[in-house]
Amino acid sequence: MVNPSEPEKKTAGTDGSDAGEGAAAGRTRWATVAVSALATLLVASELSMAAFALPLIAADLDVTGGATAWVLLAYQLPLAALALPAGRWVDRSDPRPVFAASLILVAAASVLASAAPQFWLLLLARVLQGVAAAAYLAVYLPVVPLAVRPGQRGRAMSYHATIMMVGSIAVAPLGGWLADAYGWRAVIWAKAPLLLAAAVLGLLTVPARARAADNSRPAGRALAGDVLLVGAAVTAALLAIEQSGHRPAWATVFAVLALALAAGWTRLDTSRPVLMLLRRGPLGWPTLALTLNASVIGLITFLLPFFISDVMHRGPGLLSTALVFFIATSALITPLAGLLADRFRPLPVAAWGGALTVAALLPMLTLAPDAGLTDLAWRMVLLGIGMALFNSPNMTAILDATPDNHAGTVGGLTNLARTLGTTLGPALAALGWTLGSGGTSGFRGGVWALSLLTLVAFAALLAAVRAGRSKTPVSFPAS
Repeated sequence: MVNPSEPEKKTAGTDGSDAGEGAAAGRTRWATVAVSALATLLVASELSMAAFALPLIAADLDVTGGATAWVLLAYQLPLAALALPAGRWVDRSDPRPVFAASLILVAAASVLASAAPQFWLLLLARVLQGVAAAAYLAVYLPVVPLAVRPGQRGRAMSYHATIMMVGSIAVAPLGGWLADAYGWRAVIWAKAPLLLAAAVLGLLTVPARARAADNSRPAGRALAGDVLLVGAAVTAALLAIEQSGHRPAWATVFAVLALALAAGWTRLDTSRPVLMLLRRGPLGWPTLALTLNASVIGLITFLLPFFISDVMHRGPGLLSTALVFFIATSALITPLAGLLADRFRPLPVAAWGGALTVAALLPMLTLAPDAGLTDLAWRMVLLGIGMALFNSPNMTAILDATPDNHAGTVGGLTNLARTLGTTLGPALAALGWTLGSGGTSGFRGGVWALSLLTLVAFAALLAAVRAGRSKTPVSFPAS
């Protein structure tokens, strides 16, 4: 992962290791990968676990059920809004202390949130959690080239892909169990000891990296501009997506505001590295595909729950059981996907995964009201295969196309891309459901919408494969 316009260089880490070329000259530090995977699991599961606490929060703090949605938004908005600025900051820093400090801050904010006596204090603590999580999700990607040999990155990213999937879906029932047994405060603070343990392990296992000489110049004003404009633009974009289903006028206002703020940001000097990275086909197209394929979560979080409840007249246990097939299949196929990405080029493997994801969504259109577990299970198996073949090879392709001194920026980009996709998917699914007046027609409308997005994702991957054949050097400005 080097800038093709510059000769390869090695930069000695502060601990004496060759940090500039990562683990290229030595052995892969699989302990680092395991610690990073654990930390990713803890951070990625935050939204899905906290959702189980919302009804109890409403009763305990005397707020409406609708107001509790801000418990999730207060975490999600800074997570997305600070993704790019956090990535730029990580590029100027040593990943090891950032890795540990971000996890410690998430843990501390979790304890503060669990102890909040009033709703506004809870929201304030959740914002702090989102800020810390944005820093972590920007730093985990730069850790990979420091610890993993280039020929084994596919396997390393496959572990991360599996953990992020497990963290966002499979761990969710733990939140319900904790809420029932110990209350909402236990749901919020329960992961704090594990986060602290992961931080300590990170200090022991994550390789250090010396700061580059050109990073010594002050960057506070530039980063402040990124936080102000990019943060506001992303926040407005997320609100536009959230409001699109039931308040079209407000959605339009937020969308226009987001475009205006984004246009203002592109005039800043700090936008140049990000825009140049995105214009680079082998990186920009897979990032777009990541956003669009992440929208598939709308099937699991919105369409299937409503179809099972309103059309099939079954309880949520049916979906939970069907998800076991999705999770088990993904867990089995993802390591294979990593091996294939290492053995062959990652982009063609990701493209096959994108094609299978589209093919897996189409049978959902034939799901009948009298369907049973078997009908759901084999469809979820197909979807698990497609998503597993897409996720880790696509992230490996993004990592391979990333210049070493911009790994943090790309970590922020992928965090933002995934957040936008997981916000867009449920909103678009809800819009399709509403336009189809619910029921089977609404379900199929939502599936068609998600299928279209995944088809565009597949086209983006084909464009990336084509762009990857070009060897034109690209120069990047310093971070």
